This record gives sequence, structure tokens and C-alpha cells, in this order.
Amino acid sequence: MKSLLIVYHSQSGTCAQLANAAWRGARREAGIAIVAMRAWDAGAADLERADGVLLVMAENSGALCGTMKDFLDRTFYPAIARELVLPYALLISAGNDGRGAQRQTERILSGYPFPAAAAPLILRGKFCPAHELASGELGQAFAAGLSMGIF
Repeated sequence: MKSLLIVYHSQSGTCAQLANAAWRGARREAGIAIVAMRAWDAGAADLERADGVLLVMAENSGALCGTMKDFLDRTFYPAIARELVLPYALLISAGNDGRGAQRQTERILSGYPFPAAAAPLILRGKFCPAHELASGELGQAFAAGLSMGIF
């Protein structure tokens, strides 16, 4: 069975809602185990057990939020040592345009090296039904791609 790891950080609650919507969307696909973890609790061993990773984060001051940066810092060298290559997707909650957080995260992930499984999804403003729908669609599409062996 393939496994999708959803790693999220949520200070205001918005990213937790986005991660939950992505998790519900991924659950629509059969044959996929979905594990959702807070970035503080996730580590390299969790990446090693996964077949793909969805990172859900906020943009803070035009950059990647510190907690997700911490997760990436803690897992970078262990992932390289284990020769992990996992497809990833980004789900970014943005107060500005989100591109700074996107660029910073993509630059870090290229060093693992992790390939992108989907275009980054940047959702601006407060959580709303459109954000819930988009997050669920991303989760389901990523899970379907893993299930079919596309990623």
C-alpha cells in the first residue's frame, strides 16, 4: 500500500483546516494510507515510510514559516543519507502573494532532491469553502497519482 504523508504547521488554525481538507480528499482514493502530522512531530523516519509528502504551511513575512523550515532543516541531511527521493506538493496559506514561501521551499527541496508532483497551490486570505475544495482536490489528485504509480 502506498503512503501519503501530510506535514503541516498551523499557528492560526488555517493550515490545520487546509491539511484536514487535503486529508479528506486523499481518503477518497482507495489503497492509500494517509498520515497527517504536525511539522514539530514529523521527522526523517516519517519521510522514509512515505511514498509522497504534502507540505502545508503559511507564508510569514513573505517567507516560509519557521516551523516548516525547522522540519526541512531537521530532515535534510538524514533524507540525503537515506537517499530518499519523494514526490512532493506544496499547499501554502498566504496573506501576501505566497511566492516567497514557494521559492524558498522549492529551493530547499531541490537539494534533497525531491521532485514536484504538482504545481504549488497558494491560497490567499481566510479559509473559505473554495479553499476547502481546492485543498481536497489537491489531496485526492496526489493520492491518485501515488496509487497509479505516476509519482
